Amino acid sequence: MDWIIEARGEIEIWTIDGEARRNSITRAMLSRLTTELARAGASRELRCIVITGAGGRAFCAGADLKERAGMTEEEVHRFLSDLRAGLRAIEASPKVFVAAINGVALGGGLELALACDLRVMSDLAEVGLPEVGLGIIPGGGGTQRLAREIGIARAKDLVLTARRLGAVEALDWGIVSRIATPEKLLEEAVAMAAQVARNAPISLRQAKRAIDEGWHLPIDEALAHETRMYQDCLATSDRREALKAFAEKRRPVFKGE
Repeated sequence: MDWIIEARGEIEIWTIDGEARRNSITRAMLSRLTTELARAGASRELRCIVITGAGGRAFCAGADLKERAGMTEEEVHRFLSDLRAGLRAIEASPKVFVAAINGVALGGGLELALACDLRVMSDLAEVGLPEVGLGIIPGGGGTQRLAREIGIARAKDLVLTARRLGAVEALDWGIVSRIATPEKLLEEAVAMAAQVARNAPISLRQAKRAIDEGWHLPIDEALAHETRMYQDCLATSDRREALKAFAEKRRPVFKGE
């Protein structure tokens, strides 16, 4: 399993290239993910990344169970550590990530989608965390991210029953924010990414941090954190460019400075 990287100006599309095995997560895939995340984080031009799966059956069906069956217990622990590190790196990245869920997103596949900032789902896709039916529990952050996204009661409903949700229910529960037909899914995700990419890079980074790092804090601490994130934007050239562009009735040209 590997990744196909497609550049579209300020946006990239990262496609999990493992259709024959439902784009499952392998050690090689995680290694490449780490490399691409480092490259993306250092890029001044890149603003937003869309993650999707090859083909139409699966976004990502979770860990590659054939590979997992040959692992020692120590290797499984290492695999989970690498998975958790990769997903945290997506969350910590200054870039914005959009998951285009084109097919089933199960186990680690849903955990990958939950680590992204925004999620668009095919109306034919399904999501779920089936691990308790396999004698384990979600190990890539699923119990924690899902509960934070949709609340404890609904997270327990999904995790403890191991059932799957269709797109309409996933939208209603807040797991995704938009749904689209399979034919329009990638177009919808790229359009969302373009809406993100037109904005100031430093502002995007600080807004992402304000939300991710502030939501669990008491309100006064959260507001103080938001103020710190705001203040980091004030001295930027991009803010001055935005004011100038507004006065001149044109789109600003942001440079991330």
